[in-house]
Order: sequence, then C-alpha cells, then structure tokens
Amino acid sequence: MKKYIYPCVAAVLACACIWACKNKTRKKEVVRDTTINTRTSFNNLFLDSTRIQNFLDKDTVFKPYGAQFSDFYKHRNYEYAWFDSTGLGEQAGNFLNLLSSTVEELKDSTLYSKKLSQLYADFTTDSGHMKNKDEILKTELYFTGQFFKYASKVYEGTDLDVTQLGWFIPRKKIDLTAVLDSVIKSKGKNVSEYTPLNPQYTQLQSFLPKYYNLEKKGSWDSIPVTKKTFKQGDKDSIIALVKQRLQLMEDLAASASDSTAFIFDKDLTDGVKSFQRRTGLAVDGKISPSFIKELNVPLEQRVQQVLINMERMRWLPSDKDSDYILVNIPEYKLHVFEKGKQAFDMNVIVGKEGNSTVIFNGKLKYVVFAPYWNVPSSIVKNEVVPGMARNSNYLERQNMEITGKEGGLPVVRQKPGPKNSLGLVKFLFPNNYNIYLHDTPNRDLFDRTNRSFSHGCIRIAEPAKMAGYLLADQKEWTTEKIDSAMHGSKEKWVTVSNPVSVFICYLTAWVDGEGKLNFRKDIYGHDAKMADKLFVKN
Repeated sequence: MKKYIYPCVAAVLACACIWACKNKTRKKEVVRDTTINTRTSFNNLFLDSTRIQNFLDKDTVFKPYGAQFSDFYKHRNYEYAWFDSTGLGEQAGNFLNLLSSTVEELKDSTLYSKKLSQLYADFTTDSGHMKNKDEILKTELYFTGQFFKYASKVYEGTDLDVTQLGWFIPRKKIDLTAVLDSVIKSKGKNVSEYTPLNPQYTQLQSFLPKYYNLEKKGSWDSIPVTKKTFKQGDKDSIIALVKQRLQLMEDLAASASDSTAFIFDKDLTDGVKSFQRRTGLAVDGKISPSFIKELNVPLEQRVQQVLINMERMRWLPSDKDSDYILVNIPEYKLHVFEKGKQAFDMNVIVGKEGNSTVIFNGKLKYVVFAPYWNVPSSIVKNEVVPGMARNSNYLERQNMEITGKEGGLPVVRQKPGPKNSLGLVKFLFPNNYNIYLHDTPNRDLFDRTNRSFSHGCIRIAEPAKMAGYLLADQKEWTTEKIDSAMHGSKEKWVTVSNPVSVFICYLTAWVDGEGKLNFRKDIYGHDAKMADKLFVKN
C-alpha cells in the first residue's frame, strides 16, 4: 500500500524563526519599507496607520502587542496582510487551521477565538452580509492581533521580532527567476534560516532546480495534439516525442534506440501510466488528446504550481504521529492515518464549482445512521419549490416532507432510505459551514476522473468501512450491527468515543511516498488567485 506524505502532517514551525527574546536588549528600530507599493506588493490594499492605535484603544485584549502591531505594519508599508481587493485571503483560513490544530494539540482553550471564527465566517459564507471598509479593517487587525497572541503563547514570549514574520505573510511579489536562481546556487543549503522545517516543503523545493534547468534548456516545445488515441503496438512520430518528454520527466527510462523510438512498447505503457497517476488522469496506459495536453503544460506553470503549494505549507499543522483523516480536494481522495501512517484511502466527491468545498479542519464526533437530510434553503428555493410547482407529487417521489416554514420558504427534509441524498450514513465534525462526510446513492460517480459534483459536502466511496474505523473501539458496533443501522428506517446518532481530527486541504502539488511529484488541476481557481498575488509579471 502506498503511503502518502502530506504537508498537513509535517512539522511546520520548528526553528523557522526566533520569536522569544529572553534578554531585554533593544531591537533595531523597524524602518518603513517604502519599496512596497501597489505594483510590488502581495496585494493592493493599504491601511491608515492612525487606525491601528484606534483599534488597540477599543480592543484592549491586543494592547500588549502594540509595539508589534506598529513594527509589523511599518515593515509592510501598511499593506494589508489578510485581505486584498478580492476579499479575505487564503492565508486567513490557513491560520485558522493552524490555530485550531494548536488549541487541540496544546489542550489550551485560551487560544480559541469565537469572535475570530465568526469574523472569518462572515467573509466566507454566503450570508448576504455586505462588508464596508471599517469591517474589513477591524477583521484585518483582529487577525493580526490573534496571530501575535498565538505566536507569543507558542513561543513563550511577547517580545516578538516581526522582521522574522516575512515568511509567514508575503509582503512582496516573487521574481520567479531570482528565486529559482537562488535555489540553484544555494543547492537548498541553510533552508532552515528562511523556511519552515517541513519535509513536504523541502521535498517540493527539491524539484525546482530540475524543472528550472529543463526550462533553461528550451526542450519543451508543444507536442501536436491530434484526435487519435495511441495504445501499445501503435507506431507514429508523436510516440517518439512522448517518449522523449516522459524521459525528461523521469517517468520513462532513457533506453529506447532510434530504431524503436516510434513504437509504442510495454515500457512506454508503464511510463504513460506513471505520468497519469502523478497528474490525476485515468490510468489506462493510452496516449489520448487529454494526456498530450497535460504533458504540454509549460514548465513555468509547473514551477509556479510548486511554489504556490510551498506557500500553503507554511501554515499547515504539525504531525504528532496521531490518528486523523485528510481530504485533499483536487485529488478527490480521503486518506485515513493511524499513528501518522496511512491505513487506507478512498475516492471522494467534492463540491462543484460555485459550491466549492470549504477548506478547514475539525473533529469528527458523530456517526449518524439512516440520516434525514435537512435540505438547505438554497436548494429548496432553486430546486424543490420549482419541482413542487411542476408536479404536485414531487415531495412524495423524492421521499421528502415539509416540517415548517422560514423566511417565506418551506422547511424541507428528506426521510431516511436508499434514495436519501446523504445515502445510508453521514459523519459529522461540527463547523460553521455545515460541511460533513456522507454516503450517496449515486455510486457510479466515484468511477469518474473529475469528481466535483456535490453541493459542497464530501461524499465518500466506502461509508461502511469508515463507520467501522470510527467505531472500532466501541465493540458493540459489529459489522452486522453497522449494516443493520445503515439500512434502518429511523435515524440513529452514535457519538464517537475517540473523536478524530479531519483536515480538508487544497493541494495541487505534493511529493508522494515514492518520491514522485504529483500535480492536480486547480478546480476552484485558488492557484490562479494565488499566482496573481505571488508573482511579478514581466
């Protein structure tokens, strides 16, 4: 069984920077960096420096960090850290993940902030609540204050040197060529001086010199995309080009002679399958038009994809050889880890574009057999009410019932049964987004390569196996009893005796347990948004 190493389970913070200053020596005064402007900065929002003191006078909980607030924003030329013109940035959700994980790990509830979670939810859920500049500024400064509180607690000191925070929250766009030149010259030495000690971070980084050198050689011309699909035994000039490309990518050994370069042989089939596995394509060993398109992705784009995911690694929680469940949305996979080692995985279906699955983490506490489905008001409005208007028997055919009325809409739920949209069981980890794992009656969708079909929740391919894993310590829950409860006519809630951490991640590049670099499509456009912020456009 393959064992995947994910950044969500790697040591992120150790030795990244020196936070606590045990002596009382005066630090060098932070000078405002005027080179940061709307063209060079990570985003294009800047705040009025006088507003910081106004905020601290009102929110006195953060007043002990007044000097850090001043230094931090001076160091950024008063550029916003958590927002840009499009809204709350990805790093805000990543910080909440880190904070939640730390609270659980340290068993220290003083780091939990209900207000911070609510502020985040206000900006990331479709509540219809309009935000003005004052609300944005308050949320920005609250995130910064909570970050200082977190850093002070974790690193045992309040005398934080904010000049060391640069790697946490980007303040300037990256000159891609300069970064790569630096990586090549340093050969990855002294990484701990400016990056988190994250195995996945450095593993991703190790691929940058190779990709950069390939780009400099100029050996990446596009392979012609034809409508034809090639399989083992075929002969064509395109086959020779594919072999050469797969050799450069190290999916295929450089063994073909000129006389056999145009022949689709067994070695090429294996090489094609290797590339397909690494990029999330259907693993059939055939050279299809979609295969060629993936093979033609420019090296610069791959380099950016690696750097974007390295950026995400900076914020993800540490590994303590614990039990946890990890869902990687672009991979359409759920991975179960026991004591830090992968026990099993399964396919999942995630939210479709427009119903993007939220990225966060929580504790899985309940298994609900034969569940009711409380139909969200948006689905009631857009699907159920029109369906009722078309057909008076709509509710009966859908095994639904109306239980009340709210906001001018009926409150609808679907009864337990084989046609229930949640299937025969659901798994709850309480959160602000009403996201959970569940079964589904549409089993055929798990066989598709692209599996973003849901309204936001996560459908899992092997629900009975998941129930057995979660209730393994509760001996009365035998395989037979689980099956009976799943097929029952009444909803039954079971509390998990040892709640399991669940991490919902968005990784489009990572290095697997075999040391191979994996890529997935940017299904929600998060990479594209990050690229606009991270990279200088020539």
